[in-house]
Amino acid sequence: MRYIFNFPDIGEGLEEGTILEWYVVKGQSVSTGDALVKMETDKVVADIPSPKTGTVVARFGEVGDIVKVGSPLVEIEVEGVFAEEAQAEAKKEFAFEPEEKAETVVGTMEMASGSAVLPASSEGAAERQPQKEKPRRKALSTPVARAMAKELDININEVTGTGPSGRVTKADIENHRPAKKISAYDYDDITYEPLTQIRKTIARNMIYSKHNAAHMSVFEEVEISDLIKIREKYKKKYAGRGVKLTYLSFIVKATVNALKQHRQLNSQIDMENDRMIFNNRYNIALAVDTPAGLVVPVIRDADRLTIFEIAKRIDEISEKARKRELALEDMKGGTFTITNYGSIGGLFATPVINYPQAAILGVGRISKTPVVKDDALAIGNVLALSLSVDHRIVDGGEVTRFINKVMEYLADPVALLME
Repeated sequence: MRYIFNFPDIGEGLEEGTILEWYVVKGQSVSTGDALVKMETDKVVADIPSPKTGTVVARFGEVGDIVKVGSPLVEIEVEGVFAEEAQAEAKKEFAFEPEEKAETVVGTMEMASGSAVLPASSEGAAERQPQKEKPRRKALSTPVARAMAKELDININEVTGTGPSGRVTKADIENHRPAKKISAYDYDDITYEPLTQIRKTIARNMIYSKHNAAHMSVFEEVEISDLIKIREKYKKKYAGRGVKLTYLSFIVKATVNALKQHRQLNSQIDMENDRMIFNNRYNIALAVDTPAGLVVPVIRDADRLTIFEIAKRIDEISEKARKRELALEDMKGGTFTITNYGSIGGLFATPVINYPQAAILGVGRISKTPVVKDDALAIGNVLALSLSVDHRIVDGGEVTRFINKVMEYLADPVALLME
């Protein structure tokens, strides 16, 4: 009595996921809700729970393998479903065949009754039905081998695998080199690594944004000595309450206040229906740098939060991002994005819009720079800002007014509390 559990769609438009870690082995007992496997999708890393209580009798895929939505993940022995019925249903829906099943031998024929198989050289061969070779199944392979085969223009299905269960390995690809010259590099000169789901998503989204938005960028600098004093005054108090007070907390608050006065930058364009869509909520997406790649979690309703609450929320989502514990809900609904490359030393950049949003604010590092104050030369603390907008939505004048308002709040933080 067995149940085949297929990889479910755990996100909007999810097509595939990569196996990062198996939590179960063949023969292990599981209960409903127990984590079976850790999967990396194009947005998050998530544990996939068991839908049934029973015993794991098969796992489909190894660490690093890409699994399509709807394809088998595990087979669980449970009560109420016969093994033959479960297997037949899975084969019918997904044309799935176990690795252990042997290929049809070319050069044999089956009698019409299906009761005997004779060699091709047997008498009466001229009267046998035309032979049909069984279609070749998609090769099993490691991600590195598949990437190498693609790079070298090798059909991986034609490579004989020497790994477990006939899996094609990197060595198999190397030994299958065609006679023609296939690369300008020796294999020792380059290293292949498969694209992660996050990196594929970043690449896809960046290209989509560049192709669908008319990017325009402006660059500004703002003197923030008063903001530095206020942060220094309160950061110990915040630390005592378990929250790190960063400049980003003030920047989020300044951005939200400016968006309220310049709604074009908190909108998106709907060309198919000839209309603008103005967001009445202020959900600020923050680009977070992680070892796995860039993720963009969202601070919802930032206009309703105090600076302390914003700082706390930044701490929470940053920690979850670094631990790869972000949920889909943490990533949805952003209306405007801020990317803080200044935290790792960057100065200016031209941020790519988080499409279909109208704009993205880039925050550079703070530099001690000579400035003029009260007609006298002084040492100032200057923050670099970069703002990219979709020029189809926002005109140059509105862009300038918006970033001037952000700068006004950062130069005079008390103004954030006065409005």
